[in-house]
Amino acid sequence: MAEKLVEKTAPQVQYDSGGQSKGERTRERILDIAYGAIVEKGFAATSIEELVEAAGITKSGFFYHFRDKNDLARELFERFLAEDEGIIDRLEQRARELSDDPLQALLIFLNLYAQMMDDMETIHPGCLVATVTYQERIFDRELKRMNVEYLLRMRDRFQRWFGEIIAENPPRSEVDVGALADQLTTIVEGAIIMSKALKDEALMGKQTRLFRNHVKLLFGA
Repeated sequence: MAEKLVEKTAPQVQYDSGGQSKGERTRERILDIAYGAIVEKGFAATSIEELVEAAGITKSGFFYHFRDKNDLARELFERFLAEDEGIIDRLEQRARELSDDPLQALLIFLNLYAQMMDDMETIHPGCLVATVTYQERIFDRELKRMNVEYLLRMRDRFQRWFGEIIAENPPRSEVDVGALADQLTTIVEGAIIMSKALKDEALMGKQTRLFRNHVKLLFGA
């Protein structure tokens, strides 16, 4: 008697209007919840159990998306850095489109950056760069490497930009270009902490504008 062949079909994956599947949406939701929890109270104090409960999934559902808590942290940090650098890329591109002069372009960039901070409806919940740095002993080597490489990329980005500026506008006083490049990141990270502590949403924009004024004075703009 001939066997009856049954055609097997893969289960249909449902996508939302943004092109994301249900699994991708769940994954993003877990990452969003984890981000808020980690910057609020730290990595060690954030449990898989609370993430599972907040996301409305089972524990096996969590492990379907992430191998363990460190895997979650790495993917969360990678997403955070990509979003952060994407913002910087877009603002720099816009600033350089508006001016061919590197000094004026940087001043435009800083103004756009400050305006972006002003438009935040709520205080920035926190920065994963600072979180990883403060709690580096509980993160794995890979995540710490990602953190350092990100900070070095930021230094390199602005060091090159200041190099362009100095070639056309020598500073009024001697300046360490690497330290000047680091200053913006230092100000932003510090402003995030201060704005959170003081519940002052305007603080980040104010601090960025002070740095902008410093650059103007330094290069005689």
